[in-house]
Amino acid sequence: MSIHPTAIVHPGARLADGVQVGAYSIIGEHVEIGEGSWIGPHVVVEGHTKIGRDNRIFQFCSIGSEPQDKKYAAEPTRLEIGDGNTIREFCSFSTGTVQDGGLTRVGNNNWIMAYVHVAHDCMVGDNTIFANNATLAGHVTVGDWAILGGFTGVHQFVRVGAHSFCGVGTVLLQDLPPFVTVSGNPASPHGINSEGLKRRGFSAEGIAAIKRAYKTLYRNGLTLDEARKQIAEAAASAPELQQFSDFIADSGRGIVR
Repeated sequence: MSIHPTAIVHPGARLADGVQVGAYSIIGEHVEIGEGSWIGPHVVVEGHTKIGRDNRIFQFCSIGSEPQDKKYAAEPTRLEIGDGNTIREFCSFSTGTVQDGGLTRVGNNNWIMAYVHVAHDCMVGDNTIFANNATLAGHVTVGDWAILGGFTGVHQFVRVGAHSFCGVGTVLLQDLPPFVTVSGNPASPHGINSEGLKRRGFSAEGIAAIKRAYKTLYRNGLTLDEARKQIAEAAASAPELQQFSDFIADSGRGIVR
């Protein structure tokens, strides 16, 4: 463990072997940081925050701060960050609220660029990419391998599906199904994330099935319920479509159309 002499680490904080804390950083009483994580200079980690192994958190980040929610009344809500994440300069991650599950969670191996905000009660999966200034409002869910372009804004309670892709400046007001590429304000669909799926090992047959499902949803003039039923039937012979079908069925805000 290496702690710069100008850093302030509360005696109650739990830092594992190999943790490094840079100059002028502040680590609060209820913070736990896993082995091999690096906290750069001028970082504040506070609240009931648990950080896993091998993370890199760069200068001027605010991690575990109180939620930006006027209903918050100093309840001991939490933030959990998994393993292997890179969190670049000036990011802010809030703890949860009791109006939801009391927990904000960021998974593993995420690449989070500068000025990203993850609000209270958000759930971020694994292997995502958030480009500079991407912003999540409260209660947002982001699936594995999703990519948010720079300055993407996501409305509260929206779900972002796995393997989806948001172009720069996208504003998401409704749920974004898995695999779909969107851009614009408000967001509109522009096909599937074919290149990303190829890189992640999806078969040609699987990608073709996803393309057909996309056309069923967006190009065949069907109602949402009609499209969902057809996609659910197709999922019987193309398992890649099951999460696509389930996502549409579970949407609470409606999907990007």
